Amino acid sequence: MTRRSPWAWIPTLYFAEGLPNVVVTALSIVMYMQMGLSDAEVGLYTGWLALPWVVKPLWSPFIDLLKTKRWWVLAMQLLMGSALAGIAFTLPTQLWFQGTMFFLFTLAFASATHDISADGFYMIELDGHSQAKYVGLRNTFYRLAVIFVNGVLVSLAGWLEHKFNMPVVYTWTLIFYGLAALFIGIWLYHCRMMPRPKEDYATNKNIGDVAQELKKMIRTFFCKFGAKETFVVMLFLLFYRFPEALLNTMTKTFLMRSAAEGGLGLSPEEYGLAQGTVGLIGLLLGGIIGGVLVSRDGMKRWLWPMVCAITLPDAVYIYLSYTLNANLWIVSGCLFVEQFGYGLGFTVLTLYMLFYSQGKFRTSHYSICTGISYLGLMLPGMVSGYLKDIVGYRMFFIIVMACCIVTFLVTAFLKIDPEFGKKN
Repeated sequence: MTRRSPWAWIPTLYFAEGLPNVVVTALSIVMYMQMGLSDAEVGLYTGWLALPWVVKPLWSPFIDLLKTKRWWVLAMQLLMGSALAGIAFTLPTQLWFQGTMFFLFTLAFASATHDISADGFYMIELDGHSQAKYVGLRNTFYRLAVIFVNGVLVSLAGWLEHKFNMPVVYTWTLIFYGLAALFIGIWLYHCRMMPRPKEDYATNKNIGDVAQELKKMIRTFFCKFGAKETFVVMLFLLFYRFPEALLNTMTKTFLMRSAAEGGLGLSPEEYGLAQGTVGLIGLLLGGIIGGVLVSRDGMKRWLWPMVCAITLPDAVYIYLSYTLNANLWIVSGCLFVEQFGYGLGFTVLTLYMLFYSQGKFRTSHYSICTGISYLGLMLPGMVSGYLKDIVGYRMFFIIVMACCIVTFLVTAFLKIDPEFGKKN
């Protein structure tokens, strides 16, 4: 057994966890838009890529049957590096769309599996005190991966295109070859630096035992409350972020489409700053402040202010779509407000999933909650482009604001312990 400082592997492990997720859910949208796909096509095809995160609770128990958590982490990192190289290799070919979709789906599957094994390894290697001690470090480097992809890589793609007058396909080919090299480097580093805890071993259970445990875990998930209350909870998990599910893809295309197409026409460099940096700072601040408020007063006290925070700031897109004001300061300010509100309001969803997951299978039940929540993002996102193409950006954003009533409705029937979330 080799003991190493958590600083030697936690930052790189959670940077590697965050990076592929953002590549699949955000960078692919920008790439496909610049490669000529319509908003309807971008929304539909990139929406499918969220499927592995929706269904990952179904195969997570079986990871224990084969090899160790460390083996799974390293195997998935090598697979992700290979998938990134595959994207770069197929981009300049005639079958670029089919090839990139295949490798992006491979990347998504490997990333979802990596999430399971990395979090499992973290809990095996560190005791309870250390897990709490380093949770801020892991979250920080996960968020740095988000900034790196949305802020740095999108800006770099734009700089390469304008500086060297390079066709879009070759700028993205270089970006993905660079990502592949980075991931292979992370994999080599972790082969050397990741600890080998003695508690990390394959389980002695057989497939039948795991299947029975999975069946029991799913059954108990849906039997925590009565049928009516459980139905309300499922609606909440699915539809709390319904407006965000519609906005998620279309806001990215809106920021970069030309004014003739109804967009703001931001360059990739401007997009990287406004969305990938300023917007993310707002998101982080909202999440931090939301956690502080709930820990002081409980979730029920701040429920409705946070519901308003996650919905009402979406109105900034109505303003931008009518004025088409592409001033970077104005756009960045609007994105900061919207993302700050989202970070504040997302606290409600996170804490309610923790509240609902209490009990014997709390880790697995929380994973199911996140899967249902991902499904609520995936399905509306797949049709958002079709809706936008029919009505245009302006009316689309008005419809999104009208859909905020869905969030209010599914929240109104929740039963929440007034003391939940308060610091003891």
